[in-house]
Amino acid sequence: MDPCYNFMQRSERWMQERAEKLRGQIRTLFGTCHDMSARMNLVDSVQHLGIDHLFQEEIEDALTSIHGSEFRSSSLYEVALRFRLLREHGFWVSPDAFNKFKGDDGKFRNDIANDPKGLLSLYNAAHLLIHGEPELEEAISFARKHLELMSQDSVLNPPLAEQVKRALSLPLPRTFKRVETICYMSEYEREAGNIPILLELAKLDFNLLQHIHLEELKAISEWWKDLYGYMELRYIRDRTIEAYAWSYMMFYEEDFAFTRMFVAKIIALDTVMDDTYDAHATIEECRQLNTAIQRWDKSAISILPEYLKKFYIKLLINFEEFEHQVSDNEKYKRGKNKGDVASSVECYMNENRVTSEVAFAKIDSLVEDEWRTTNQTRLEHGTLLPMVQRVVNFTVSMVLFYDDRNDAYTFAALLREIIESLFVRPAPI
Repeated sequence: MDPCYNFMQRSERWMQERAEKLRGQIRTLFGTCHDMSARMNLVDSVQHLGIDHLFQEEIEDALTSIHGSEFRSSSLYEVALRFRLLREHGFWVSPDAFNKFKGDDGKFRNDIANDPKGLLSLYNAAHLLIHGEPELEEAISFARKHLELMSQDSVLNPPLAEQVKRALSLPLPRTFKRVETICYMSEYEREAGNIPILLELAKLDFNLLQHIHLEELKAISEWWKDLYGYMELRYIRDRTIEAYAWSYMMFYEEDFAFTRMFVAKIIALDTVMDDTYDAHATIEECRQLNTAIQRWDKSAISILPEYLKKFYIKLLINFEEFEHQVSDNEKYKRGKNKGDVASSVECYMNENRVTSEVAFAKIDSLVEDEWRTTNQTRLEHGTLLPMVQRVVNFTVSMVLFYDDRNDAYTFAALLREIIESLFVRPAPI
C-alpha cells in the first residue's frame, strides 16, 4: 500500500480523535458557563466558526435559558447580540429592546455612534426584521451610515475593519456560513477573549468535512462523465462542480451526505433541461419533451427527436435510482447570459416600460420583502426550524450565485476563489 496513503489515513484518524476530545471539552464549557454575556459569546463564536452543527443540544439549552432569563445589559453590542441569536433560532424578541439607546425624540442617540462593535452588532441583528418593523429599518440606516463613515475614514482596527466591510456588502444573517467561517477562522485568534479550543476544533472539523466533500466531488464527477458520454449532447454545460457547490450550500454537514449528492444530481439534470429548452431545442421539440416528461414512461421515447431519446432514458433511470436510494435510506425510514434568453430585469423593463435602474430597484425591493417573510417564518414555525433553515440556506445560495448582477452559475470563474477555499485549500492547523 502507498505509504503516502497510510500517512493520510493516520492523519485523518488523529484529527478525528483530537476533534472528539475537543468536543468533550467544549461540552463541558457549555455546562459550566453561567454568565449570560459569556454564554451568548460562546454560542456566537461556535456558530461563527462553523461548528454549531456539533453542539445543537447545547446551543438550544443555552438559548432557552438566555430567552427565559432577565436581561438588563446597557451594552449595545450585547443587547443586539441577544436579539440576533434568539431571532435566528425562532425566539421572539421585540424591537423595543433597542429603545434604551434612543433619545426622547425616538431617534438613536449620537453617543452610540462611537461604538463600532456595537453598531456592527446592531446592523447584523436588525437584518432579522420582519414585516411592519420600521424601527429596525431605522436601526439599519443609522448603523450603516456610521459604519460606512468609519470604514471610509480607516479608523477601525482589524479584525473589526474586515468584519464591517463584509457586513456592509452582505449582513451576517444573509451570508453563506461556510464562506464566512473561512474568513472568521483567520480572525478569531485576534478577538478579545477568544477560546483557543474553539478555533482548533473549527479547523479540524473544516478539514475533516473537506475530505468528505472532495470524495463526493470525485464521485459526482464520475457520474456526470458517464452521463455526458452516454447522452452525447454537446451543447450542454458541464456544471457538475457548481451543482455540487449549490447543494453543499444547503446541506454541508456530514450527516447530509445522501441528501447533498441527491440534490447535486437533480441540479445537474436540471441544467441539461435548462440548456435544452433555452439554447437548443425548437418550440416543437420543447413541447415533445414536455409531453414525454408529463407521461413519465418509457413508451414516450418514441415521440421525442432522436437526440433527446438517450437523455430521456437516463432521466427515467436516474429517478428510479433516486427512488430506490430514498426507500433504502435508514434515516429516511426514520437566463440572459446563455445568449438569447431575456432576464427577469429585461422582462420587467419591457412589460412596464422602465429603465434598467428602475427594474433593478424593483427586484431588489422584492428580494428585501422576501427576506422579511423568511425571517418571519423562523418565528412563526419554531418547531419546523431545521427545515426552515434549509430554506434560508437555499436563499443565501441564490445571493452567492447571483450577487452584484452576475450569474456565477453560468460564468463559473466568478466562483473559482470560493470553490477553491471550500474544497481545495485546507485550514492551516
